[in-house]
Amino acid sequence: MNIRLKSGFINVILLLFISVKINAHPQKFEKAEFYEVMKSGTLETITSELEAIKAAPEKERDGYEGALLMKKAGLLKKAKDRLASFKQGRIKLETALLADPENTEFHFLRLAIEEHAPKIVKYHSDIEKDKAMVIKNFKSQSPAVRHAILDYCENSKVLHKEDF
Repeated sequence: MNIRLKSGFINVILLLFISVKINAHPQKFEKAEFYEVMKSGTLETITSELEAIKAAPEKERDGYEGALLMKKAGLLKKAKDRLASFKQGRIKLETALLADPENTEFHFLRLAIEEHAPKIVKYHSDIEKDKAMVIKNFKSQSPAVRHAILDYCENSKVLHKEDF
């Protein structure tokens, strides 16, 4: 009798696990949500968005992940962790830009990071180049990206709504 109860219990647990697995909805990558996290994300929302990026198109993942890792760096407590996160993000974003140098969205992300990066990380050299690319290709961007750019202009010293 004890064996039957144990095997019945195991079957119920397995059915629950399978049910949860079948009904689980994988996170979906949405640019509007990504930009909301970039604007005012917490460590928790950044971590969640890093998971969602796994559903982004493969050729774009490094750019999005890199930008979020650099954003995350500014929220970490230990200097060592901040620097490591920033470096990891920088490598990913720069790799994405090398693979797709005409990707205006990644130039915008780099511009947003560069404008707010501490001087010590020496990540400011492409501001004018990125600004020119964003202005030139603004109209060809998706509505979510155009909205993010215009929203960013409200607090930027580099980009202004009048530029568009």
